[in-house]
Amino acid sequence: MAWSGSEPSNFQRNMEKTMRLATVEDTVEYRLFLIPDELMDPEEHKEILQKYVERIMTQFAPVLVPYIWQNQPFNLKYKPGKGGVPAHMFGMTKFGDNIEDEWFIVYLIKQITKEFPDLVASIEDNDGEFLLIEAANFLPKWLDPDNSANRVFFYHGELCIIPAPRKPGAVSWLPTTPLTIPQALNIISTHPEEILASESIRAAVNRRIRAYPEKIQASLHRAHCFLPAGIVAVLKQRPRLVAAAVQAFYLRDPIDLRACRIFKTFLPETRIMTSVTFTKCLYAQLVQQRFVPDRRSGYKLPPPSHPQYRAHELGMKLAHGFEILCSKCSLHFPDSKKSLVTTSPLWADFLDSLKKNDFFKGMIEGSIQYRDRLEMAKNYFQLSVNRPESCLAVSPGEEILTLLQTIPFDMEELKKEEASLPPEDDDHWLDLSPDQLNQLLQEAAGKNESEPIPKEEKQNYDLTQVSESMKAFISKVSTHKGAELPQDPSEAPITFDADSFLNYFDKILGPRPHESDSDDLEEEDFECLDSDDDLNLEAQEPGERASLKGTLDNLKSYMAQMDQELAHTSIGKSFTTRKQMEPLFQTASNSSDEEDSGTGESVMAPVDVDLNLVSNILESYSSQAGLAGPASNLLQSMGVHLPHNTDHRTIRKPSKD
Repeated sequence: MAWSGSEPSNFQRNMEKTMRLATVEDTVEYRLFLIPDELMDPEEHKEILQKYVERIMTQFAPVLVPYIWQNQPFNLKYKPGKGGVPAHMFGMTKFGDNIEDEWFIVYLIKQITKEFPDLVASIEDNDGEFLLIEAANFLPKWLDPDNSANRVFFYHGELCIIPAPRKPGAVSWLPTTPLTIPQALNIISTHPEEILASESIRAAVNRRIRAYPEKIQASLHRAHCFLPAGIVAVLKQRPRLVAAAVQAFYLRDPIDLRACRIFKTFLPETRIMTSVTFTKCLYAQLVQQRFVPDRRSGYKLPPPSHPQYRAHELGMKLAHGFEILCSKCSLHFPDSKKSLVTTSPLWADFLDSLKKNDFFKGMIEGSIQYRDRLEMAKNYFQLSVNRPESCLAVSPGEEILTLLQTIPFDMEELKKEEASLPPEDDDHWLDLSPDQLNQLLQEAAGKNESEPIPKEEKQNYDLTQVSESMKAFISKVSTHKGAELPQDPSEAPITFDADSFLNYFDKILGPRPHESDSDDLEEEDFECLDSDDDLNLEAQEPGERASLKGTLDNLKSYMAQMDQELAHTSIGKSFTTRKQMEPLFQTASNSSDEEDSGTGESVMAPVDVDLNLVSNILESYSSQAGLAGPASNLLQSMGVHLPHNTDHRTIRKPSKD
């Protein structure tokens, strides 16, 4: 971003970079375990897992090779057993701002366990079991972050949740102690049907990944950029490096920009027009940042009215990102890290797998397009399939400088390609209207956007839905963990726990001889109640019935005294009473209300609870001015969608004054 006003302090610079870097560290970790075999020795187990790594990365290469990752790619490596966790395949990916990378990995893990039935997979991110967070509305009540460890897995391409026994020893194959991974793997292999997650939970997760792999293409954005020829040549060989360049520009600091005062690697005089493929996330990051280049850099922009202004601006920003990457490494470094890919015994099988999966899309062998995709495949093979354990990671800057030294490019040929560039993609998705944004949020939440409310229905909208929904919400059970939202009866699952039901009535009618005399209901007993219904006094013992009746009488007396005190204050005028509403309904043409009789009534007129509730909700909804707010959020969570307010006058409650 461009600094304005006074020069920022070092503290401000460090704070801004820290806040930006905090979003980059979002990480997802995934583990693939082999179904245990008692006869397998550790060395054999290690060899099998290493073979699985090669097979997985080869089989899924057609979707992994062209994928552009935000920060780090999907990866797997062998990890030896430690601390009760058996040896397994492990991977970790920093996905940063692009949450779609995380869900693409979920899709990959699901497909891997489907293609390789001997594998069991788990996946977590910084938030823990994020799959359970996605399906939070459908989870069983016993499942919470405190007891979910080592219970959520993918097996045979399906999401599994290992249940916890309600009572010790109730299910012989479920341990009562905290679950370990070896125990979990044994349960999964012996009871796969019993641990399958419910249909609603699986549907909530599948909703986020059902569009893959087709969604990969939909998440890309192609744009014209005015770039130095060296960057054009690099991106032809390594399209994925666009992500590293965008991140370098997006997370730049004043020290990074020192290298861009005078460009040493990518001179502005060599710029040509080209087509660059971004992810939508990367494109948005590049477009939305305002930046003015240093005058000494040589990167001058045409006026904003110029038809190619956007291409020049994108190219300028991208060139800064590439220059920053190259400035962080030496121009001369040993080339010993490179190896001949085609000499590996795994290369032939890898290439055959790509051809069988139509990776080259019918391109003529030896053509420019074929050679470009072949280079992409070689790079992926070297980084993901044939990479030795001791191999050190090559920084993007080193990779870029290596490519500039090794790949020849002809400026005249690149300029000829300018005339036949493919058209740009429309970027109107950056400027979503509120309705379009709301629709996307509804789809992401798994809800179908409601149909527009017809004009006749708006005029005759039944406001009793608001009061009835709020009553249902108030009647629901709430604890320190939150309140339950009422569900649509057609969507609510029908469950009946006989043990909890009988236990609840046992505690109302009195404890059994072998039970304690505690008056507290356990949490699971509360969970079986739909609401705090009135207790039947006839079902109580005579002593208990008299005590409870006395308590209720005292409470009523106390409330009556409070009403008498409040009757002499002005607080009653803030509520609409039934007495006030009578003349309004009888004489609609008369806008004035009757005055108080002044006789000093000791009892307040009954408050119209429903009318006060609805008028307060509508007043709050109207004050939101079409934006999100507490009233609309609460009502929509309960399935109530109010029509837009077409009468922008202030909503006032009837008043005596």
